Formats: sequence, structure tokens, C-alpha cells
Amino acid sequence: MARPQKMVIVGAGPVGSLAALYAAQRGYQVEVYELRPDLRDPRIVPLNFTKSINLALSERGINAIRHAGLPDLLQDILGACVPMRGRMIHGKKPSGALYQVPQDFDVHGRCNLAMDRGALNARLLDALEDLPNVELFFNHKLTGADFRARKAWIEDRDRLSPSGRPREIEIAFDLMLGADGAHSAVRYHLMKFSRMDYQQEYIDTLWCEFRIDAGKAQTGSGAETWKISPNHLHIWPGKDFMFIAIPSEDGSFTCTLFLPASHFATLEADPSQVPNFFDVNFPGVRDHISDASLIEAFNTNPHLPLISLKCKPYHFGSSGVILGDAAHAMVPFYGQGMNTGMEDVRLLFAILDKHRTQLAETNNPLSDDSDDYDAMEASTAADAAADQAHAQALAEYSATRWVDAHTINDLAFQNYVEMRTSQSTTYKLRKALEEFMSLRFPCFGWQTKYSLVVFSNRPYSECVRRTDRQGRVLMRVFAGLVTSPLLAAGVWLAYSYRRPMKELWHNAVAIWQMM
Repeated sequence: MARPQKMVIVGAGPVGSLAALYAAQRGYQVEVYELRPDLRDPRIVPLNFTKSINLALSERGINAIRHAGLPDLLQDILGACVPMRGRMIHGKKPSGALYQVPQDFDVHGRCNLAMDRGALNARLLDALEDLPNVELFFNHKLTGADFRARKAWIEDRDRLSPSGRPREIEIAFDLMLGADGAHSAVRYHLMKFSRMDYQQEYIDTLWCEFRIDAGKAQTGSGAETWKISPNHLHIWPGKDFMFIAIPSEDGSFTCTLFLPASHFATLEADPSQVPNFFDVNFPGVRDHISDASLIEAFNTNPHLPLISLKCKPYHFGSSGVILGDAAHAMVPFYGQGMNTGMEDVRLLFAILDKHRTQLAETNNPLSDDSDDYDAMEASTAADAAADQAHAQALAEYSATRWVDAHTINDLAFQNYVEMRTSQSTTYKLRKALEEFMSLRFPCFGWQTKYSLVVFSNRPYSECVRRTDRQGRVLMRVFAGLVTSPLLAAGVWLAYSYRRPMKELWHNAVAIWQMM
């Protein structure tokens, strides 16, 4: 009988935990190694302060969890989310009056979901502990890996040697998945075996976390509720910096200050100026966070860098592959970092399934009834078949995934500029035109770039190609409307009657492109 393949996953964050669920349900013997302690232990939460507590869960992440095959887990996760239907832009008028302007994410009413990162991670880990073929190891650090010999060396920080150093253990694996973040140890060791192109960039912006506590409900019931709208991503935009607030299930908001390093240095020299800085640049925030809390958060919470990372290929042979931030860390301004990592898991295992199925159909060495092999030969043949399937699948995954990963990486940085300029006339005009076309002319299949990226499962590169093409057509139509009253009248009549005219539109576009 063929032995189960052993998959070692380094990193027990949301992406690594989801990958372990996928692997376990496919019969792998799964071992998960995590550098940090178990985040479900409340005593160690401060040690895990390396990422924002709240995240935005959108269609790609939801779809990946859906394909894990645990509907109760999905419903539990969705039940802990707060829907955000759009942005709420905050500012101050020349008169000194505060204002807030809502901007829906999607003209059709679709929402992003805000969720506590730790709560999501804990639910995934709980699901893993219920599976008999999964072992979780916390406080374990990967120190070395040989992807040809399929061996790895790991420090067990819970066990000390007589010299006082952590004991090192050697483990074997058939396939190692690296989901251990932007500073991935798996990627570091994989690069010794794979000719990997690698690029990383730190942008001149640091981030620091703040908090808006829950307030008392207006009903007088004593219950706690949100002080500002819970169904929006709140943004205080600035030319070179930004402050955002994301709702939490408990009525609070997790807030993040994004600021150039030079501004952080100025405030670090005199933290007493933090409240005044907020008053000038983020009007209204001091109504919800006290001056003392602003100063305490600024002094206590780390000021962390933002890294953008691209690499390819993601694998070596049949024995190692990286995914999530280990493969494509991005700045957080599209809310797609974790969603992209979870989509990595779904796509990787779909490709693995395809190649295992194809191999089984063409050559089935896994049969226990074969008369041609004794038990040892059958097991060896099964291992060789699995190895071949892994090699083909990892090569296909690397070849197809990097384009989309690089695309969303670029989009994330572009969206930082957009979020800071979300009150500009150009931005509002473009957004209004795109949404008008999507809502009033649905027969054309028009969608905004944001909607395609966030609310669909289309490849990121396809989303960009499609919206770039839409943009070129829109500009030509807009130019025609300005210069031709007759064409403007025709568009008005088409809108007024809204007859099915999708075929006519495509023909017109084709003719225009040939001009």
C-alpha cells in the first residue's frame, strides 16, 4: 500500500493554515511549523504585533475558504465579519466645518468584509486541530533546508540543549510549502537551489496602529457600539500621508497612520505634537481618540515599514514552493494581500489535483491489486508518480501565477495614490463615468477596475487588460460626445430606451479600433 505523502508547511498564518486544510483533505500527512507561539494563547498577543489586527476579506479569500470544503467554517468566519459597503472620506471645509463623504465600493452594492486577523487565524487553526493527519508545532524555527535531499532542520525553541541553545531536529518531507511571510526562511533556502529572480522595495512610508474604542449606544441600554459608521472604511486623506479606520465586531475601530519616515522622525522627537498633527491633518479624529491615547499609541506601538516584493519562479523541482507574502508581499492599499495569498492556495491545489488526476488516468501505479509489483515496488512507483505530479504542477503554478501576482503588487501601490487623492476632480469624474456605464448600460458588461479586482475571481492581469480597454473606449466616446452633438444625441436616445444593443456596441468598438 502506498504511503501518504508528507507535506511540511512553514508558517501558520491564515495562508499557511488554509494550505494545511487543503492538503489534509487530500490525504497528505501534514506538519505545520510556526516560528511564533500559538496566537490563540492570549498571553502572547503582543509578540505577534507585526501586522494590522484587522483585514478586508473579499471574494477571492472567501472563495478560497469555500473550496476548503468546510461549510461550517466558512459560515463561522462570515458571521464574525463586519460588512463595509464603501469608503467614508473625512475632511474640513474652509469654514472649519467637518464633513464626511461616502463613496461606495461598488455601484451594485457589493461589500468588503472587515475581520479581526487573529480571529480568522484562530478559526483556521481550530479546524486543523480536528484533523487526524495534521500536526501543529509552534515556537519552531526553520534553520536550513535541502530541497534535493528533501530534508530540513528546525530549532525547537521549547526544548533547550545542555548548552542552553534550542535543540535542532531534522525532518524529512516530500513537499515543503513556504507561507512564512515577507522575510521567508523557506524562500531564502529555496533560492540556493532555484535560479530565482528577486526584487524588493521599501516605500518611504511607515505605519503605526491606533484604536477608536467602542462607544455607548444612543438608546441608553449601556451596550457598546461604533462611534462612526461601521459599514465604511474611513479615510482621512492627505497629499503625503493618510489615516484609516476599519471596523471591528466589538464596536471598536482599528486605525492605521501611514506617514513618511521623515514625519515620523519629527514626531518621535517631540511626541507631544502628535495631537496637534492629527488636528491639522486628520480633522475629527481627536473627537474619537483622546490626546493621551494618541500619544500613548504613537509611543508604544511599533513604527513599521512597508515592503513590496516580487520574485519568480516560486518553486524548485517537485519538492518546494512558496506562496502568500513569501512570494509576493505587497503594500496593503488594495486590501488584497491576504486574499491573494488565499487564492494562491486554491489555485495551487487545483493544479496539483489536475496533474494527479491526469497521471492516474494515464498510468496508475497506485493500485494495490497490481500483479506486477510487490509491496515495495508498488510503493516506490507510487512515490515516483506523486513526485512527477508535483514537479509538473509546481512548474505550471510558477509559470502562470507570477504575472497576476506582479499585477496586483503594482495595483496595490497605485491605489495608495488614489486613496490619498480620492477627493480630486479627476478621480471623481472617472469614477462617476465608470459607474454610470456599469449601472445604466449593463448589456455592455462594463465594470470598474476595483469591482473586477475585488469582487470577482478573474486573474488580476485580465482585470487590468479589460479595464484598460474600457478606458480607451470611454475616452474615445467622451471625445466624440464633446465634438459631435449628433453622437451625443444618439447616446442619449440609447440610454433613454435602453434596448438590447450589446452586439451593436461590440461592432462599433471593433470599427473604431480599426480607425
